[in-house]
Amino acid sequence: MAGEPQDDCLFCKIVAGRIPATVVKETETTVAFRDINPQAPTHVLVIPKVHYADAAELAAAEPSVTADLLRHAGEVATEEKLESYRLVFNTGSGAGQTVFHAHLHLLGGRGMHWPPG
Repeated sequence: MAGEPQDDCLFCKIVAGRIPATVVKETETTVAFRDINPQAPTHVLVIPKVHYADAAELAAAEPSVTADLLRHAGEVATEEKLESYRLVFNTGSGAGQTVFHAHLHLLGGRGMHWPPG
């Protein structure tokens, strides 16, 4: 069920502390941790503690948590001393989403090209 932890979800296991992660910030509604396969010198994932498959589902059900993701990503960027950065939501496998728990990629520390990918 959406919003409830999923036993087979990698990110739900990180939220529950069953799988270790290099956490850089945790709030009441989010967890931010370093990506294990970084695509930039700074690559942090910011995830909601509630389970929704993707950003669209999260935004429809929990708009305040979606706003928290953006706010907390900005706070992490400041803490990481990033002057500029990119925020990315991949929604669906065709867009590159591989873990189906809504999450935001915070990328920085190098120049970013446009269009991305």
